[in-house]
Amino acid sequence: MISGSYTALITPFSNGELDEQALRDLVEFQVQQGTVGLIPVGTTGEACTLSYEEHKRVVEIVVEQCRKRAQVIAGAGSNNPVEALEFAKYAQDVGADAVLCVAGYYNRPNQQGLYEHFKAIHDNTDIDMFIYNIPPRAIVDVQPNTMQRLSMLPRVVGVKDATGDLNRINEERILIGEGFSFLSGEDMTALGYNAMGGNGCISVTANVAPNLCAQMQRYCLQGDYERAFEIHQRLLPLHKALFLEPSPAGVKYAASLLGICQAQVRLPIIEVSLDTQQAIQSALQQLKLID
Repeated sequence: MISGSYTALITPFSNGELDEQALRDLVEFQVQQGTVGLIPVGTTGEACTLSYEEHKRVVEIVVEQCRKRAQVIAGAGSNNPVEALEFAKYAQDVGADAVLCVAGYYNRPNQQGLYEHFKAIHDNTDIDMFIYNIPPRAIVDVQPNTMQRLSMLPRVVGVKDATGDLNRINEERILIGEGFSFLSGEDMTALGYNAMGGNGCISVTANVAPNLCAQMQRYCLQGDYERAFEIHQRLLPLHKALFLEPSPAGVKYAASLLGICQAQVRLPIIEVSLDTQQAIQSALQQLKLID
């Protein structure tokens, strides 16, 4: 069972190019702070604006730098199954532990089309696979009955649930047996998701507050929701500040304040405004992550 605190990694840039040293330093920071898994080239990693070569290089670096000290679930999502399969095969070849595959955005397939999309990737690789269900971005929603069908494929091992619907896990757990991992894809509701039976979170905030996020997840797994709630409350201002403007601009600015990387993002995302900068700085100061 895959569980605990996972980080949806940002992709550091310098002068518009991939900053490989900053990425390596970010991986080290995450491992040392207690993160159990890393997700490169997902939504937060700006995968949609990376070239094929950059996408593959990011996965390669994260796997190489991680050295099996944490799991690597590589983003391999695309609305084009041929492209998704290429990314999944590459992740498998370089030693990632699993891949994260998003639903067919823009194409807007029906439920059978979604199933066949994911099944095609599954059937042509030998790597474990997470379904990334994020209707606010993908438009389409992997419904519980479809998730159940997918869970029956041997190497579909879990879901990243970014539906924003806390009742969704209730519906899916009734349909899906043991051995399937339910990971939240939303920091603000991760505690509630765990209370409903979730196993962990793939977090944006964990890029800059990995130790606190890891502590909260550990308390949840121990059933100590009182302590988990205390950390959740402390993190709320940061969660909110990081998403005042389109992500990952907020978390990249926060990372720049911690000296992790520059705040650079790629168009059409732009760097955050002065008001948002101040909100992020204040939230980090409240947590004593910066002076």
